[in-house]
This record gives sequence, C-alpha cells and structure tokens, in this order.
Amino acid sequence: MPVPLIVVCPHCHSPNRLPADRLADGGSCGKCKARLFTGDPVELGAANFDIHAGRSDIPLLVDFWAPWCGPCRSMAPAFALAAKQLEPEFRLAKVNTEEEQQLAARFGIRSIPTLALFRHGREVARQAGAMDAASLMRWARSHG
Repeated sequence: MPVPLIVVCPHCHSPNRLPADRLADGGSCGKCKARLFTGDPVELGAANFDIHAGRSDIPLLVDFWAPWCGPCRSMAPAFALAAKQLEPEFRLAKVNTEEEQQLAARFGIRSIPTLALFRHGREVARQAGAMDAASLMRWARSHG
C-alpha cells in the first residue's frame, strides 16, 4: 500500500493526505475542495509560510522577491513556467520581501531575487540571482 504524502492546499492552506502513487493525478482539498496543484506559484506570508514549509512532504521552492526589483520582475515568467513544469514534484511559492519583512529577516535574505528550497521545514539549498526557467528547474531537481 502506497505511503500517503501530506500536501498543503494552495488555497485554504490545510494539510491533505494524498497517496504517493496518486500525486500526478493532483487531487482536491478535503476542506475547500479546490485542486491541490494549480501550476501557479503560491503567494506566502508569515501567516501561512510555516505550514507549507514544515508540514508538506513536497519540497517547497520559494522565490524571495520585491516589486521594485528589475531582476525579480524579469524572472517572474520563468518562475511561473517552472511551477507548471515542476508540480507536483515541487510546490513553488513567492514571498514579497517588502510586505513580509519579518520572513526576509528570519531567513537572512540579503539580495533579491533569492531562491530557497525547503524540505520538511529545513532550508536545504539557496541561490541568489535571477535564472531562466531551464536553469531554475535544473537547480531545483539537483537539490530536491
């Protein structure tokens, strides 16, 4: 019998059990009934960051960015494309460091964009600077 994975809903942020062999099928949230995988990055803040980083069995790839940052804006389409390609293997999320300064400080974000990969609540890899979609996906898979 396949081991169930915990997948956090990108809409209501509730943890859900999903059989590992059904991960590619996506599934729906048991609480809000929305799809568990949308192919879009999830906007995270202080209120929901820890549940996505710590409770999910799927690695969380976070783009720490700011709206005034030119490289951040230029990387946004590549990050969105990577979300479509990497789900359900990874959950991609964005943290606006202007609005979420406490999260930026907590993780010592010194330059943006910064990508950080989390697995079971621990940061396992970090990369500063903008990347194209192919490089971003290669980097994530090599550390995931």
